[in-house]
Amino acid sequence: MPKKSAKGPPPLRASKPTPPERIPRVIDAPTLDDHLEVMTRAIFQAGLSWAMIDARWDAFRAAFEGFSVKLVATYGEGEIERIMEADGVVHSRSKIAGTIANARALQALANEFGDVASYARSFGSYDALYADAKKRFAYLGDLSCYYWLFRTGLPVPPLERWMERQDRDHPRMREMVTMGRSQGRSSETA
Repeated sequence: MPKKSAKGPPPLRASKPTPPERIPRVIDAPTLDDHLEVMTRAIFQAGLSWAMIDARWDAFRAAFEGFSVKLVATYGEGEIERIMEADGVVHSRSKIAGTIANARALQALANEFGDVASYARSFGSYDALYADAKKRFAYLGDLSCYYWLFRTGLPVPPLERWMERQDRDHPRMREMVTMGRSQGRSSETA
């Protein structure tokens, strides 16, 4: 179960805002490939600068062949080595292997539920969905799960309520949700 903070939401952190054109948007009618790309981006961003990963994202797309679930799910040790040597990619063997495992998990999920949206709707709450997704997918923590679901238009709790259980502020998440709200694209539910 996600952590609960006894003190309420973490204090807001002053940070340099992301240029509006670089703030991640909600994806219309996401494909399995979109789900893998969003998940992978969240996983590689963990512990690193959002801007640094953003600046290198084209290298990730090239290394993972456009995040084709069909292709990435077939990767073996040779492809892991190839990506480990690719310029511009964060060389984390475990996160690369996790991306491959997540491609396979997305295929299995699509076979079981038909699509990711049907999978998400099969749960009564974000917490239940997160608990299951954490078991199915590599490196999927609460922050990565919220990011993945929001970007792909799947239900998430209101950001302010979700932030109450976070240990620290997440300015990039606030920017993304604020942008989604302003465009009428937020998937936050009561």
